[in-house]
Formats: sequence, C-alpha cells, structure tokens
Amino acid sequence: MQTMIPSLLLNRRALLLLPLLAPAAARAQGIAAAPSPRDRADLARIETYLDGLRSLKARFLQVAPDGSTAEGTAWLERPGRMRFEYDPPSPLLMVAGHGLFFFHDSQLRQTTNLPLSATPLGLLLRDNLRLSGDVTVTGVSRLPGQIQVAMVRTNSPQDGSLSLVFADNPLQLRQWSVVDSRRQETRVTLFDIRLGGSFDPKLFTFTPQDGSGQPNGGG
Repeated sequence: MQTMIPSLLLNRRALLLLPLLAPAAARAQGIAAAPSPRDRADLARIETYLDGLRSLKARFLQVAPDGSTAEGTAWLERPGRMRFEYDPPSPLLMVAGHGLFFFHDSQLRQTTNLPLSATPLGLLLRDNLRLSGDVTVTGVSRLPGQIQVAMVRTNSPQDGSLSLVFADNPLQLRQWSVVDSRRQETRVTLFDIRLGGSFDPKLFTFTPQDGSGQPNGGG
C-alpha cells in the first residue's frame, strides 16, 4: 500500500498523518484467544454503542510516533465520513467520504487518496461494525473507568491494527490508535466532544477550496 503514497509526502509533516491511515503493510497479528464471557459482554456493549454513534464534533490531539503533536478539529459522521482540520501552522487536511480517504498537504500542494477499505481507521466509519467475522479482536484490556479493544481485518491484518479506547460507565469513545508494521503508534485523543447533530455534506467532500489550505469547517 505504501506505493500509493507519493514520495514527496513522506516528510516530517506528512508523517503526522500517514500512521493514522496506516497504508504501510502491518505485521500480521497473532490469532486472538477466544474471548472470555466478560469480553463477549463488553464487546456486545461496544457494538451497541457504536451502532448509536452517528455523528460527533470534537477537538483532537494527535501524537505521532516520534512524540510530535498536532491539534485540530474533527467531524465524524457514520457511515463513511470524517474530516480532520489541523490547526495552523500545520498544512495537513484529511477528508473521508465517498469511499475514500483524501490526504492533502497545502504546503507541498499534494493530494493523495486511498480506499476506506484499505485503512484500519475505515473500520470505525462502518455503518454496522461487528467485532467478529471479517473483524478479528486481538485484545480487550481494562483500566478503572476505561476499556480498550484492538482489532484487525480478519483477511488482511497486513493493512494495520486499530485500537479504540472508551471511557466506561457510560461508554464514550475517547481515543483511537493505529500501530504500523514497525510497531510505531499514532494516537488520537478526542476532547470537547459534542455528540449528534448534522453537518454540511460539503465537509466530507474534498474540493479545490480545501486544496487552498483554508479551513472550511463548520457545524
């Protein structure tokens, strides 16, 4: 998958976002152990929660594998839509819609895209995410007030792994992370979360105005 990304994008700024999409082949995950009854109960709760999570707007903090950070505003509208506007001076923008992730660097004037189905993050944008069958859960872990579930696509674990972190009681998505083939992790933490609402469909369509590097966010 890495050949889909132009070499010009492989600079320090672009590396903030590329692990988020994890286009590089990831190490195959080991076969997951059979879930315990507690795991099955928690996975069922998570599926129900995600079924009800249709849209949100939030601020985000992204931590890249080298420890560098970036902030911005995120919109998520399931199924299939997401937008990450990075705060200046970052030149990055990510838009998911119409079955594709669009990645734009306004400083380099470079845009690339790849299918949602080729990225771990695409799992989160599914209309009906089931944590079985074509998705393999590779781990469930818990801390007080928190639960984390790690997953891969059953038939293509090389596409990368995705971990979702939820606050518990009540469940709320707070963070996700992607681990690439070199065991490098990029984490995205959400805060100031506003659930629900509808957004302008233009947010999820990459346009020449997006290419100017000017934020178009709203809603």
